[in-house]
Amino acid sequence: MITTICLNSVSKHFDENCRAADISELRLEEQNILWADVSDPTSQDFQALAEEFGFHPLSIEDCMNEHQRPKVEEYSGYYFIVLYEAELVGPNDRLELRELNIFLGKNYLVTVHSRPIRAIETGKRLWHEWLDRSEHGSGLVAYLLIDAIVDDYFPLLDIISERMDELEDTIFGEFSTAAIEEIFSIKKKLLYLRRAITPLRDVFNTLLRREQPIFAREIHIYFQDVFDHLIRVADTVDTLRDMLTSTMDAYLSVAGNRMNQVMKRLTSISTILMSMTLIAGIYGMNFVFMPELRWRYGYVYSLLAMVAIGFALYLYLKKVKWL
Repeated sequence: MITTICLNSVSKHFDENCRAADISELRLEEQNILWADVSDPTSQDFQALAEEFGFHPLSIEDCMNEHQRPKVEEYSGYYFIVLYEAELVGPNDRLELRELNIFLGKNYLVTVHSRPIRAIETGKRLWHEWLDRSEHGSGLVAYLLIDAIVDDYFPLLDIISERMDELEDTIFGEFSTAAIEEIFSIKKKLLYLRRAITPLRDVFNTLLRREQPIFAREIHIYFQDVFDHLIRVADTVDTLRDMLTSTMDAYLSVAGNRMNQVMKRLTSISTILMSMTLIAGIYGMNFVFMPELRWRYGYVYSLLAMVAIGFALYLYLKKVKWL
């Protein structure tokens, strides 16, 4: 389904019910800014976009084939941008990455996505609020949309950071073996986020460094703002990955220490029992000439000796903190 919004940058009038058939006519007027949003596209929609805007077949092919790497490609008269919106969904906070393809021209913006993108509605709302800067054209609209996607990374990373703090409390407090599963789950989320975010720095660095005939210089400052946010997000992801590595090392250290304590206790118990068994073993031998065999209270003496030796070893091992 194709939804088209048109803004006249001179009269500040929004037309949110533009027909797809009128796109060619509206594009001819330079004061018009078009935003065509294509959700859950079909092959006919891709064909219509190629014919209406004259998009290169390679960019259409990349748009049709999902799971593209975040990137920016320059074609004649427009840029093709691929980026991802991220969200934690479900009771287990499953990370969901939703691909968004953007065709960005001088006076038009075309967004293509197969799954709902929250930033689309945010971008439309902000476009109405930023009417006083509408002279910046489609570049401003692209900034509002992309900035909404990038800003959503921050609360997501805050949630992951809080979960890591809880993990540390779990590891150093009430040690739980389930923590290692959570550590690997967070590690996987950070890996996916890094794959989606890190290439975007190169994308916007490319947009900022090259000579852009599509946009005026005034729009560069907006893309610089997004670039700064992306650097912060990427640095935060790298920091969290380092912290997660430290958390995993701490988990392994605590687990190793707990294992050492268990081995110490088992060794101590074995030592006590072995010493007591020594006495029982001596009097369990079947020699005929054993002087203690005819003692009236020999059984009691042997038991008392075993208890005394065991208790003495217990006190000693307790003193050296093996028990």
